[in-house]
Amino acid sequence: MDALTLFGLFAVTAMLVCYALEDRSHWFVLLFAASCALGSAYGFLQGAWPFGLVEAIWAVVALRRWHLKPR
Repeated sequence: MDALTLFGLFAVTAMLVCYALEDRSHWFVLLFAASCALGSAYGFLQGAWPFGLVEAIWAVVALRRWHLKPR
């Protein structure tokens, strides 16, 4: 496994964990947004720009959800 693949694996795993824990704290929603941004970077770095674009959109959606979620 090269460094880019490990980075992608980390990003997707972080997305999964944060999504599963979103109901526990609003901070997991913010971490989910950050991991979506990492997934987006991975998509663009590996040359899969549609994946990178969709993940960037998910990052914005999750960031908005974090902003609107009651604390």
